[in-house]
Amino acid sequence: MRILLLALLVCCADGAEVAIFKGFTLIGNGAPLRDAGMIVTDGRITWVGPAAKMKIPPGGTARDLTGKFVMPGMINLHGHVSIASGLVQDAKGFYTRDGLARNLALYARFGITSVAALGTDQPLVYQIRGEQLAGRPGVARIFTAGRGFTGEGGYPSTIAGMEGVPLEASTPQAAAAAVDELATHHPDLVKIWVDDHGGKLPKISIEISTAIIQAAHRHGLKVVAHIFYLQDAKQLAAAGIDGFAHSVRDRPVDDELIRLMKQHGTWQMAATLSREASLFAYAVPSRVLDDPFFADTVMPDVLAAVKSPAYQQKIAADPDLDRYPEYLQTAQRNLKRLADAGVRYGFGTDSGPPARFAGYFEHWEAQLMVEAGLTPAQVIAAATRSAAEFLGAKDLGSLEEGKWADFVVLRTNPMADIRNTRSIEQVYIAGNPVR
Repeated sequence: MRILLLALLVCCADGAEVAIFKGFTLIGNGAPLRDAGMIVTDGRITWVGPAAKMKIPPGGTARDLTGKFVMPGMINLHGHVSIASGLVQDAKGFYTRDGLARNLALYARFGITSVAALGTDQPLVYQIRGEQLAGRPGVARIFTAGRGFTGEGGYPSTIAGMEGVPLEASTPQAAAAAVDELATHHPDLVKIWVDDHGGKLPKISIEISTAIIQAAHRHGLKVVAHIFYLQDAKQLAAAGIDGFAHSVRDRPVDDELIRLMKQHGTWQMAATLSREASLFAYAVPSRVLDDPFFADTVMPDVLAAVKSPAYQQKIAADPDLDRYPEYLQTAQRNLKRLADAGVRYGFGTDSGPPARFAGYFEHWEAQLMVEAGLTPAQVIAAATRSAAEFLGAKDLGSLEEGKWADFVVLRTNPMADIRNTRSIEQVYIAGNPVR
């Protein structure tokens, strides 16, 4: 693919690199546009519209994508990078430049051209992000919340491989001071974990969470929260939280939460349905594990381990296993109700930890969102234009003049069947081919 693309590049007199595409159906800029054309100059879109109106630069030849479908790259608003190796988690030990490069390349190969890492990053992330912002990345763009916040001894600070990763806030004053320090690094978001892990761990108080929200807002930073319970969601929305990084899963959302979310502009920025499904999917031989698209995201030894009877027995022994399908169904119903009520929503998976496989999970998430009752068009918008809007990434999320050329070439139409997002032929980030 790379050789073919290079043959279609045009070097202008000013040294600019130009790539030209025509004949495809454009998805994600509103109504699908058949027989579209696009010109990309130095990684940015300089023209897009009907191919019949495209003026090809002198000496240029357009790559013919007749019969293909082109959509913006997907944006995962809830992921984690370089915190696991195989089925082992170590958010400090595995956090390396090579690990980040591999993870971001994996996301990119599967059409996820940007990922927001929520709360498990080390200082190296700011250097990597700076390098990307200064150039034209060939892997997924990273957005970061730096280190997230929890209470003293709170989830997930006691989980294996997460020790010392979250900032454990003991008082509102200490939390606000920690936000002030975090803000010096200019994170893209601030993350709070608000969860007692099924009643097993202390949960951060609403007073401390409110102090974090207020301090972050003074710095112009959005705050997102890991949640589980409806009551926590209500308190956080009333306190001005900007987004929920998971669905409410203990009970159906109600009119009060909807009112609070709309009043305060709180997004359901990620539903993480694939995360919920993964909690029980591996307990039995699963169609997911036999999906060739899934196998392409996983190292053969890891795939063999996940498919082994011993691993299935380990998952099946979870005392809460019977509850997980209900949590998924509640999350799906809640996403649908919020969407129907006009609450803004984005797209995210919580991929990156062990057995939450980056690449596959984002496409599985899209499928589960459609199964929840959303249309393919709604899901594509959530994963592209809306996700970029939540991040404030004005030059991402759609294929328009002046924006970065982050896009995916598909063999089949995702508007007809959302599973067609998996029919990936080529991925581009800033005009660079990455698959």
